[in-house]
Amino acid sequence: MMDMKIRTFQFAVATGKLIMSLPPGRVNNVYLNQLAKSSSSVGANYRAARRGKSDADFLNKLKIAEEEADECIYFLELISEFNPEFKEHISFLIKEGAEILKIIVASITTTRQKIALKKDTNAEMGNNN
Repeated sequence: MMDMKIRTFQFAVATGKLIMSLPPGRVNNVYLNQLAKSSSSVGANYRAARRGKSDADFLNKLKIAEEEADECIYFLELISEFNPEFKEHISFLIKEGAEILKIIVASITTTRQKIALKKDTNAEMGNNN
């Protein structure tokens, strides 16, 4: 499996190349601007999560990456509707975005379980931390 740091970077680059290839226009400009921000934010927040100072910090940053990945998919779907001639290329990016989102959600679930287990263990030991 490809490292998520690399995968999110490649997703942002591929999205940026799509953005550069689409024609300018009022709707495209608005949606593409938002897509550029959210696609680069997925990787930036994933990297920040990897540097998290605690499980809670890691989880919060992953949740931001989750929101940004979902936002990318949404804007890719909108852009696809307004640019049907790019639908095939955009559908590849939607699929990749969805796969990245699934991985992030799985990491969030695992981290939540880890935090809950730590709380249970601390409670059993009489430690309130």
